[in-house]
Amino acid sequence: MIIRTIIVDDEGANRKNLNGLLTQYCPQVQIVGEAANNEDALNQINSLKPDLVFLDVRMHSGDIFTMLEKLENIRFGIIFVTAYDEYAFKAFQFNALDYLLKPLNIKKLIVSVDKATKSISLQDENERLRNLVDNQKRNEQDKRIAIPQDDKIDFIPIRQIIRCQAESNYTRFILENKKEILVSRTLKDFDIALESCGFIRTHQSHLVNLNHVQSIIRRDGGFLKMSDGSSVPISKPRREELERRMADPIIKLRSS
Repeated sequence: MIIRTIIVDDEGANRKNLNGLLTQYCPQVQIVGEAANNEDALNQINSLKPDLVFLDVRMHSGDIFTMLEKLENIRFGIIFVTAYDEYAFKAFQFNALDYLLKPLNIKKLIVSVDKATKSISLQDENERLRNLVDNQKRNEQDKRIAIPQDDKIDFIPIRQIIRCQAESNYTRFILENKKEILVSRTLKDFDIALESCGFIRTHQSHLVNLNHVQSIIRRDGGFLKMSDGSSVPISKPRREELERRMADPIIKLRSS
């Protein structure tokens, strides 16, 4: 498990030392940012959304608790690293995972990072379980699908997916608002997952959300017009099944 981490300390030498120790002794830690003051720390936390943050308590820009109080929701682990032990009680009011004193003890640092790894892993598992429970309560199109990325998992509402397109061993998700996500999984994987949620495979390379189909065009071999204006081909073997599923919820005119 990779732990995306930010180091906050106003002393460059301290940041460099901690960075080096983590790189050498804690391979699961990936340093994604460093900050030397409260404003920088706040901006990086909001933009990078780390799993874990190492925080010095007393800095030239003020104590770090002032910055933490500006965060609406602390969704990352905190390990305080400081030369002052009098802040420990207040630190744990912010649900700190640990409180390490400078100069750093390597063994204590390793234990602290292991503790953080287990805690973050448990939070991720709880988030997946909450997502599963939430999905059970939703209508099919209100459910979300987990889309794995290199360093995160996006939870996308199914109703926002217009279509999926195969690109070799990848799948491109075309979403509302012209957003696209490329995922290193085959279209077949998502075909199985989305079939019960109002999706249909219209072609070897195309999986569409029936709620985003605007027209079935029968000329030129047959294709679909989607809500984003795109055209999706229909293979002959799939045309009958597509028209049947599209007609199910539609009010049909009585023939005269």
